[in-house]
Amino acid sequence: MNKKISSALISVFYKDGLEPVVRQLQKQGITLYSTGGTQKFIEELGINVIPVEQLTSFPSILGGRVKTLHPLIFGGILGRRDNETDVNEMQQYQIPDIDLVIVDLYPFQETVAQTSDEKQIIEKIDIGGPSMIRGAAKNFNDVTVIASKNDYATLVSLLKEQDGSVSLEQRRSFAAKAFKVVADYDNAIDNYFNSDQSLSQPATKETVVLRYGENPHQQAIFEGNLQACFKQLHGKEISYNNLVDIDAAIELIKEFDKETKKAFAIIKHTNVCGIALRDHVTNAWKDALAGDPESAFGGVLITNGEVDEETAKAISEIFFEVLIAPSFTEQSLVILKSKKNRILLQLKQTDFVAKMKKSVLNGTLIQDKDVLNNEKWEEVGGRSTTETEKKDLLFANIICKHLKSNAIALVKNHQLIGKGCGQTSRIDSLRQSLEKAKQFDFDLGGAVMASDAFFPFNDCVQLGDEAGITAFIQPGGSMRDKDSIDYCKQKNLAMVFTGVRHFKH
Repeated sequence: MNKKISSALISVFYKDGLEPVVRQLQKQGITLYSTGGTQKFIEELGINVIPVEQLTSFPSILGGRVKTLHPLIFGGILGRRDNETDVNEMQQYQIPDIDLVIVDLYPFQETVAQTSDEKQIIEKIDIGGPSMIRGAAKNFNDVTVIASKNDYATLVSLLKEQDGSVSLEQRRSFAAKAFKVVADYDNAIDNYFNSDQSLSQPATKETVVLRYGENPHQQAIFEGNLQACFKQLHGKEISYNNLVDIDAAIELIKEFDKETKKAFAIIKHTNVCGIALRDHVTNAWKDALAGDPESAFGGVLITNGEVDEETAKAISEIFFEVLIAPSFTEQSLVILKSKKNRILLQLKQTDFVAKMKKSVLNGTLIQDKDVLNNEKWEEVGGRSTTETEKKDLLFANIICKHLKSNAIALVKNHQLIGKGCGQTSRIDSLRQSLEKAKQFDFDLGGAVMASDAFFPFNDCVQLGDEAGITAFIQPGGSMRDKDSIDYCKQKNLAMVFTGVRHFKH
């Protein structure tokens, strides 16, 4: 059910990217409410806006701590338009409908990273913002909520294409994103106040002394709870490098949690060197191995399906360090345990901490995990993608996300047939991927290409085209995007912009 937007409440900390939204709302004749810096920003654009204080007849108080926490605001957000009692009460108390809520949150995480002054940190705990976002998301049946500037372009497009209306499905999608924004925000606050006993930390923490670190001359320990992650069924003591690759393998395979087909992947030095999706685990293994049988030697193997006797026999033909699966048949374990050092792990869970930490200089970098794959699917090439190309592009984009930058992945029929990673230029990564495909006699005709970041020039699409590649997927965002787009249009090639970069260092 489409809902026409007649009024919008806008209150954001960051104003970048907001102007096109506000101007489109003005074109649609939508009444705007705002407060503080956002109100001033809109007024400076020469656009009429009603101050929240005028609506509530109550000023911003307590140094700005209380601005929007008022029944006339939350009533307008939470009022159910199809509920007779709600409608009557809104009329009785002169509460206006608020159909669109555009709100972001105070930069709590950024403040924590920039200062140790707790007074400053506490003041960046947003109260009204999360409340408005949650209220609007809860009432998605009637209200559209935008909680991230990443959705501004999508909103503008919808307003243009649908004459100021948003469908129920679209409102629900925005609500889901909004709840995630608030959940991540609350998690960051929880981590700050409960850094030693945060729910995001392992319930039972143990210290494991490892044989050595990345190299024999480096000492190393692991702090966490490995038993909560997997059960070791067989093999030698797990090493530092094993753990790093096991983590990379699990992060990749969980991308296919909802996939009905079976995925099998081979990891070397945290990079994917082989992966395929097939109806049976054995076939997935064979095609993953075929992608680069040389690099597979000594790798970490992982699948989202049960390892049976047939698969175990096939896997046992090569040397590998670790095999991870959700389950194993009894017959497969008999075969796999024939080599005493093989590490066999039965996976228990794939959801770990939401933050990544890295020691740099005299401190620690902390960031969110890269959980997005694409924010949009924008066809910008000379034609639309075919259904087969689309499936392969989505698959290739996931693979690229799990390769070290600069990264290129070549895919055909849900099989990685060439990859380039860790190169200092994108074109070198492409050359490497093409050489890999050629080395193992893959036909690149009809294959697709994924890139972890935008193409700075059209050389990648040109070289890919010459090799037989017919479709490309990349974030977009280069000042010279038009060069690649124009080439694809001239050659009738498909290209998709996702809006999400996947650098991995």
